[in-house]
Formats: sequence, C-alpha cells, structure tokens
Amino acid sequence: MDTLGTFMFPLLIIGIFYMLVFRPQQKKMKEHQNMVSNLAKGDEVVTAGGLIGKVTKVKAESNEVEVELAKDVRVTVVQATIADVRSKTKPAS
Repeated sequence: MDTLGTFMFPLLIIGIFYMLVFRPQQKKMKEHQNMVSNLAKGDEVVTAGGLIGKVTKVKAESNEVEVELAKDVRVTVVQATIADVRSKTKPAS
C-alpha cells in the first residue's frame, strides 16, 4: 500500500500542475493564433512593442502584416508579434 501512495502523490501533483498551468496556456495560445490568422485589412492592432496602427496589407505566405502607424508611415511586422486587435473591420455586405 505504501508503494501505491508513493506513486500516486507525484502523479496527483503533475495532474494538478497540468490543469492549472499548461491547459490555460495552451488555450490562450490557440486564441492568439486564431486572432492572428483572422487579421484583415482595416483592423486596428497593437504590436508586442506597444505600437498601435491599422493593418493595410496581410501577406499570408510570409506571415507578415503591413501596419500603418501614422499617415504615410508603414511598417512590416511579423503576425505573431500582434498582441491585440483593438477593433475589427466589418465585412462589406
């Protein structure tokens, strides 16, 4: 019986750790990937560096996005560095 208890405690700790740490992290990562893959022209985004701008071009094949920070100031950023989408554009009907 002691052997069973010896193995159960570490397994219980690993199970709790998985439920409290890994699952929420995986869920958050999936949501971020979904958000980034659904970027569209006209979306207002925040980069990981804190820059706020509007998406002017999505380059799907290279995982890059062109963001206009100010009038005639455009930068190319990697899609994974988009931290948040502040406002989505509505599709034309």
